[in-house]
Amino acid sequence: MIVLLSAIAGALLGANSARRAKGRAADIAQYAAGYAILFALLGLIATIIVEKTMA
Repeated sequence: MIVLLSAIAGALLGANSARRAKGRAADIAQYAAGYAILFALLGLIATIIVEKTMA
């Protein structure tokens, strides 16, 4: 669940960042995808840490 929420948050943040820089649609999509991947990886690491500490 953390991974999915962080990926969505990253996509929104990336799209907003590209829009503020007056990027075209392809730029917005690329930033959204890049940020989503980065945030999903961070969410995965957070999930692993939470699972290891809870067990």
